[in-house]
Amino acid sequence: MSEQLPQVETLFLHERSDDDEFTVVVERDGSRVLHGVLELKEADAGPRPRRFRVKRKGGEEPRQPDQFVELARNARRIRISEQTEARARDRLVEMLDAYQLDAKQVRTCRYCANAGRYSPVTADTAVKADRDWICPDCAKRELERELSYKGQFTGNAQERLEDLLFEVQDLERITNLLQGNLDPDLTKFDTISATTDEIDPVTTDSLSLHPALQERVEGRFDELLPVQSLSVENGLFDGDDQLVVSATATGKTLIGELAGVNNALNGKGKMLFLVPLVALANQKHEDFEDRYGDVLDVTIRVGASRINDDGNRFDPNADVIVGTYEGIDHALRTGKDMGDIGTVVIDEVHTLKEEGRGHRLDGMISRLKHYSEHRGSSAQWVYLSATVGNPEFLGKRLGARLIEFEERPVPIERHVTFASEREKVDIEKKLVKREFDTKSSKGYRGQTIIFTNSRRRCHEISRKLEYDSAPYHAGLDYKRRKTVERKFGDQELAAVVTTAALAAGVDFPASQVIFDTLAMGIEWLSVQEFEQMLGRAGRPDYHDEGKVYVLVEPDASYHSSMEGTEDETAFKLLKGEMEDVTTVYDTGSAAEETLANVVVAGKRAKRLNDRMIGEVPTTHAIGKLLEWEFIDGFDPTPLGRAVAEHFLAPDDAFRILDGIRKDHHPYGIIADMELAEEEL
Repeated sequence: MSEQLPQVETLFLHERSDDDEFTVVVERDGSRVLHGVLELKEADAGPRPRRFRVKRKGGEEPRQPDQFVELARNARRIRISEQTEARARDRLVEMLDAYQLDAKQVRTCRYCANAGRYSPVTADTAVKADRDWICPDCAKRELERELSYKGQFTGNAQERLEDLLFEVQDLERITNLLQGNLDPDLTKFDTISATTDEIDPVTTDSLSLHPALQERVEGRFDELLPVQSLSVENGLFDGDDQLVVSATATGKTLIGELAGVNNALNGKGKMLFLVPLVALANQKHEDFEDRYGDVLDVTIRVGASRINDDGNRFDPNADVIVGTYEGIDHALRTGKDMGDIGTVVIDEVHTLKEEGRGHRLDGMISRLKHYSEHRGSSAQWVYLSATVGNPEFLGKRLGARLIEFEERPVPIERHVTFASEREKVDIEKKLVKREFDTKSSKGYRGQTIIFTNSRRRCHEISRKLEYDSAPYHAGLDYKRRKTVERKFGDQELAAVVTTAALAAGVDFPASQVIFDTLAMGIEWLSVQEFEQMLGRAGRPDYHDEGKVYVLVEPDASYHSSMEGTEDETAFKLLKGEMEDVTTVYDTGSAAEETLANVVVAGKRAKRLNDRMIGEVPTTHAIGKLLEWEFIDGFDPTPLGRAVAEHFLAPDDAFRILDGIRKDHHPYGIIADMELAEEEL
């Protein structure tokens, strides 16, 4: 019989459910060579082997009890699981003592032991599971089993959870995290530290501005913030063009404001302050009206003029024109006279890289420079952005001096947790409540901005939050948006729930930002958009720190055209590098901007194309415009002029023409255009 027994390096014993039975594992060279069951009996001399069975694929094979004793005597070492109950462990030790055999008690993985594997664990490697300790491999398998109930996790998400598992060595804490637990030690991804650069501030009494502006500035500030001081020291009031790149809440907007208002008051031409969104234009218009309305005429020009150009509050002779990119571009395309322009401020200039909108901003900048030059005036250009991946390149292409300041006024903690769409609202409810119930050292309650991907979802989340909140998006009328802004500023709201409307800088002093989704509409956020939005968390005059929570639904996407899943996207955004700001042209966008340049500048259209940020294939675009009969030589046809004035992409223009020729109802034409957009 003894010849049939394997050579023994380690003999491992572990209690089964019955304290008279023990799992037996024999290992050699780290591999299991025998898996059996030992049953004890109580003899007159003490515990002795009663039965010994060896497990085979087909079942269990009985062996003589003496064979176990022979295995034990041949073993180089005998180990007893520390998790064995005390009584059972004592019986084993007594039985082995009777054969003059020594055994050492070790902590082992119970899951491995139950499966017939010997897997010792240490305090450094063991993971707590229920009331026991298991090995890293079993812990990973258990985590994978839990993850399978939540959806298909990508490698980055699973790796993140595995790292947390081995860091805290507690399986239950990690599985609780999957159930919406907000343990900050587990959800915390990293901290973006506050940074300060030593820059001697410029005092406001040293600025030598127009007296009306000097008085207002000295009434608001004693000294300028660092990025503002840098801008002044580098030629802001000498008329130099500047690209100012600095984090949210560092004071960029005032740079453009000071330059433009000072020029306007000194008779050096009006200021155009241009932004990407109507909500932001409305806010800046109101701010400028309140601050300077007694000394300057302030007006607004937004994109609604593209549909109904009735002069809605727009006075082209005003000293300060606040507008959206499209609103001013429409004025250019339709030949409006805006007088002499002394200063142009382009806020959120990184919009240049956005698909669908970037080329229009690129074209508008070129057309506005042409307009100013054509009038014989030389405007000062100030470009503002918090997020640019290639600031040196962009500054050079814009012909502007780069003013870059990397200070972050307050630290930002970034957190990640996993949840389904339904679970996300419950988590948001807890986060908003926790933040609003906390006051900063400056005496302000914590308030939250929740970003989501649809207007419907804005209202759904807002209704379900426990504390007062409000939806905020472009679908609300002006009065309702202003009410929300006022209530948030007065700390009457714990949260606002918004789409992209707030990402571009509407002034809500929030301490916390929550990403309900990582999509805006039917596209994933870019790193630049993500950084811009999370930068809304934490204001130096209000808060000690900012908090950002990214709520991730595993295996989720929001449209069939989206590549990847939300958990995959989350870690790309958290770890990603800022994208370069440039404008990419395809045939349609090249034709659209070239047509607009022809409408504005005629034969000089090529010159306008050449100085745009992106590389425009001008010859090809002109050939297409001629083929489509949008231009005749370098004159727009009536069709081409209508297409340009209504900002139509060529494909949309053809769909409208086709619908008109087939006598389709206007609603049907619009529906066809929407369906075509959905299919892209």
